[in-house]
Amino acid sequence: MLHLEAIEHRFEGRSAGAPPALDIPSLSMKAGRLTVIRGPSGSGKTTLLYVLSGLVRPTSGQVRWDSVDIAGLGEGARDRWRRRNAGVVFQNFNLIEEMSPLGNVTLAAYFSAFTDSHVRARGRSLLEQFGVPDEARHVSSYSRGEQQRVALARALVFDPPILFADEPTASLDEANSAELCQSFKRLASEGRTVVAVSHDPLLIEAADAVVRLDHGRVVERELVA
Repeated sequence: MLHLEAIEHRFEGRSAGAPPALDIPSLSMKAGRLTVIRGPSGSGKTTLLYVLSGLVRPTSGQVRWDSVDIAGLGEGARDRWRRRNAGVVFQNFNLIEEMSPLGNVTLAAYFSAFTDSHVRARGRSLLEQFGVPDEARHVSSYSRGEQQRVALARALVFDPPILFADEPTASLDEANSAELCQSFKRLASEGRTVVAVSHDPLLIEAADAVVRLDHGRVVERELVA
């Protein structure tokens, strides 16, 4: 279980009297479920996702995965934790345009203990699974839907138990969005903790649990299944 306790986060530079960007007394996200975080623009959705994944260290509180308090780790230790335990799909994909799909998927192998051959084999398998042609051409020449699937394959290349995604369907048409929703459902059914920020009705409908934020606070939690 991914669990937050007494989380507060304040951005540097804001006045002392300004409300925190996040103020969450307690929140849990279970394995085997697709949890969607929704809310209006500026409600703290992406900040919460980054705190959960260790990309941002909260001002105070705990983010626990099993016995590890991710929020209590230094930056390097959080990076190592994320490489072992979590994949992240960013809203703008963060792909290297001059590299091939496989090159993007396997790039993280240079910074890990995994062997290159193992990562390349898994990368090819994931690209095939997601229907992305394994070609040498630059990833910039692929469609947005294909680039999104490359980003998903990259997040899964080390087979992490947690998957985070920030507005994963924002730039996709309805057909590609529906396909990605089904991929997320399948990944959760395999036992992963899947957490996505989204306002997409398709992804919200596919969710097992929905958390609604407003002004950095959880105002509604709905367990769908």
